[in-house]
Amino acid sequence: MPVDFVTADGLNLMNEAKPWGGRFTEFTDAFVEGFTASVNVDRRLYKHDIAGSIAHATMLARVGVLSGKERDAIVGGLREIEAEIEAGEFEWRVGLEDVHMNIEAHLTERIGETGKKLHTARSRNDQVATDLRLYLREAIDGMCAELRRLQAVLLDLAEREAETIMPGLTHLQTAQPVTFGHHMLAWFEMLQRDYARVLDCRKRVNVMPLGSAALAGTSYPIDREYTAQLLGFDMPAGNSLDAVSDRDFVIEFVFVAALILTHLSRFSEELVLWSSTQFDFIDLGDAYCTGSSIMPQKKNPDVPELVRGKTGRVNGHLVALLTLI
Repeated sequence: MPVDFVTADGLNLMNEAKPWGGRFTEFTDAFVEGFTASVNVDRRLYKHDIAGSIAHATMLARVGVLSGKERDAIVGGLREIEAEIEAGEFEWRVGLEDVHMNIEAHLTERIGETGKKLHTARSRNDQVATDLRLYLREAIDGMCAELRRLQAVLLDLAEREAETIMPGLTHLQTAQPVTFGHHMLAWFEMLQRDYARVLDCRKRVNVMPLGSAALAGTSYPIDREYTAQLLGFDMPAGNSLDAVSDRDFVIEFVFVAALILTHLSRFSEELVLWSSTQFDFIDLGDAYCTGSSIMPQKKNPDVPELVRGKTGRVNGHLVALLTLI
């Protein structure tokens, strides 16, 4: 621990900067700090953490827990911290464990004791659950846009190749004639189901845990419906204990992602087969292939092959999450 984090009576200033550090008088072991820290992973939640904090502070002022001046100081400080993070000037401290405590500690350093009032009526438990839902909702919206973009390309290709004859295969044996356009529409239909699943998953993601505090709510007169409205949630969660402990919305999303990648893996294997010398149905553009260092005649379909590889990774994440929960 750096000397400047230790006072004359031996107290750990870094512990004092932590919300839970008040009753501790010994140093947190350096190994323990590194082992328990999540900031190197969850720092990507900073935008969502700050958005949740701004909404929470706004609500606290609305119900009279914070004054308007305190709210403005907190919101202004959070905006400045967000700008620092985006400029790459923010100092992330492993000793502060996670994205939440890093931001709140810096806020208090910036605006003084008022910064500590931001944590009124909430816990890291409902805070991280809220951040995850905001993060996942944004990811889902981006995924939906990409699915639609890929579907649009498949529709254009299907229309262009509506009369291009190709063999339909069963058991990799020539079976019945079809058109290339018809085959592209089979891919389209798989993605259409995926799109519907993602939208359905979003409904269960878009429920707000904030206000649940550690697990049993808070005695402060908070307005959860107002906070949910500020953050764009459909509703607050119905049960505080479930709200802070539930992660099935994450599992559901990763399942949908695994199924999407399974479909993309199917597409990719067909591209690999079709571009081979034995099939020679299609020619993949040079910009999307690689070569061989020893066999100059080769053009390798690395992109679809890597899509297949990434499918295994996401399937592994799904099993890991199921096991963890």
